[in-house]
Amino acid sequence: GFFLGSLMLLVVAWIFRRATPSKVDRWFRRLQLVSAGAYSLGHGGNDAQKTIGIIWMLLIATGYSAATDTAPPTWAIVCCYTAIAAGTMFGGWRIVKTMGQKITKLKPVGGFCAETGGALTLFLATWLGVPVSTTHTITGAIVGVGSTQRASAVRWGVAGTIVWAWIFTIPASAFVAAIAYWLSLQIF
Repeated sequence: GFFLGSLMLLVVAWIFRRATPSKVDRWFRRLQLVSAGAYSLGHGGNDAQKTIGIIWMLLIATGYSAATDTAPPTWAIVCCYTAIAAGTMFGGWRIVKTMGQKITKLKPVGGFCAETGGALTLFLATWLGVPVSTTHTITGAIVGVGSTQRASAVRWGVAGTIVWAWIFTIPASAFVAAIAYWLSLQIF
């Protein structure tokens, strides 16, 4: 995300070097709809796949699906894609808005480059079958776009806080899972 977001901004800046800022702003306000759509498609293609895989694994483990099945049940696929779409529609924009204003101030051209760089990263990861975090991807792309403008344009303290939150999420989720497991043993 960082590399592609930076690269996108450099390419776009070079292509539009002779255009007036108001014209560039007008064009990229519209193009952001396309880049946001592409990023959302990449988000669903990668994150929904991970959720489908976990649900299918649970269905096989509990005997509701056969280990020899070649695909998960259609209802699981539809439910996962619907959940990802609803989550993005109702709350995902807040994450991108927060990232785009707290890490660095993005103009429409920067938002387009970050979303397109993130989308390309997600498409590549999905094509290779590599599960990645869409939040990590967009954060990297936003930091890449901001640092391309100038290093001081990025609030590195905010970016560092986000990285620490990601690091602490892993042991915190393991702790919550251990408590839930212990409670389930006590109840059942």
